[in-house]
Amino acid sequence: MTVPINRQTAKNSQLWPILALLCASQFMIVLDFSIVNVALPAMQRDLGFSQPNLQWIISAYSLTFGGFLLLGGRAADLFGRRRVLMAGLALFSVASLVGGLAHLQWVLIVARGVQGLGGAIISPAALSILTTTFKEGSQRNRALGIWGAVAAGGFAAGVLLGGILTDTLSWRWVMFVNVPIGIIAIALAPMLLTESRATPVTQEIDFVGAITVTSGLVALVYTLVKAPETGWLSLQTILSAVISVALLCTFVAIESRAVAPLMPLAIFRRQTLVAANSIGAVLSAAAGSMIFILTLYMQQVLHYSALQTGISFLPHAMAAIAAAPIGSQLTTKIGIKKTLICGMIFNIIGLLLLTGISVSGNFVRELLPGTIVLGFAIVISIVATTIAATTGVSDSEQGLASGLYNTSQQVGAAIGLAILVAIATARTKALATIGNNSAALVGGFQYALFFAASCAAIGLIVAIFVIRESECHQVASTIHD
Repeated sequence: MTVPINRQTAKNSQLWPILALLCASQFMIVLDFSIVNVALPAMQRDLGFSQPNLQWIISAYSLTFGGFLLLGGRAADLFGRRRVLMAGLALFSVASLVGGLAHLQWVLIVARGVQGLGGAIISPAALSILTTTFKEGSQRNRALGIWGAVAAGGFAAGVLLGGILTDTLSWRWVMFVNVPIGIIAIALAPMLLTESRATPVTQEIDFVGAITVTSGLVALVYTLVKAPETGWLSLQTILSAVISVALLCTFVAIESRAVAPLMPLAIFRRQTLVAANSIGAVLSAAAGSMIFILTLYMQQVLHYSALQTGISFLPHAMAAIAAAPIGSQLTTKIGIKKTLICGMIFNIIGLLLLTGISVSGNFVRELLPGTIVLGFAIVISIVATTIAATTGVSDSEQGLASGLYNTSQQVGAAIGLAILVAIATARTKALATIGNNSAALVGGFQYALFFAASCAAIGLIVAIFVIRESECHQVASTIHD
């Protein structure tokens, strides 16, 4: 029988193995956001992708991941967090195996889509298990600090590992690498995790709301993915945008009347929760844009190999790992609001440092300082926003809060990257008429990094003016009790 979690059933000696399992699951799905990027040319050569169709290897993953996150979070609350986590791990592992064996374009694209669905199930389930297992306060803050480091490190590690696997083995291994991780996690889950779900126990779920919001988010992400290719004012872009807005408005109307809503709208009455999700969105836009831009800059302008590009991100990853305990300690000592303000200020500084990139390129002078600062700043900010997004939420809605936060990050990253590509492309085209190609590319990249810094500035404004001191003080008192 599935029962609500009892934190006392998880002894202190069991907490860190549990955290290791949850972080391994999260690492796997974060890894897949970046590991495939450096393998795209090899996939194109092997399977015969055209340049326009190549983007669907990335888009299929992001579409399903962003579209099904809320459903995954609610399913974890209603049907059992451990059960849903294991189902997501199985789905992700099978999809990775199929993708690695693919010899047809559509098979690889479908496998990537199923990977995204598995990730949308795993991420909120794992985060809600973490927040219902670790006590609110310093213990949870420490756990979320490690979680944040794994998330940031996994993204950077994906670029490095993708280069190593592609250069030494084959692009297929960027898919196969997930299989052993998934199998081990599935085997350990029943031994380490106690089943839990929302109370009161119910099998009801708002399927109409789930289908509507998922379709709306898929349409939104699809619009943002396709707009740079088809044009922002093309009929296809406008039609998909209208469909997205209509579906999301319909979802709000459904939720306001539903007996057992997928997303109780009352959750948005917590101003700090809303602010945390907003900051999470703009932070993802800035961080994702930075990785994307620097990857292109190093390969297209500096002519680094895939492996050299991956190695260049190591200082960023190491800084992120080192920042994890600092983030949780800062939040414990000075509170959520002050930690977020510090984090967003350093995000802005790091991104502005990177706008100094040049055609000749000096790694130590132009790339190293900014990437190290961002490694620290991004993780500190992620730790604080994750705590703010899940603190004060009842156990019965932890999956919902986790899914909402992850959705905010995914949609924010998609919006940010879409706008970034449009800005960089426009600037590059303008400069290409009066200069050489490399200079034009660098000019576009610089504009894009300024945009990323602007996203971080928006997050800083939200942290200063929207987050409530009273709610932060409530959290601080809980931490110090």
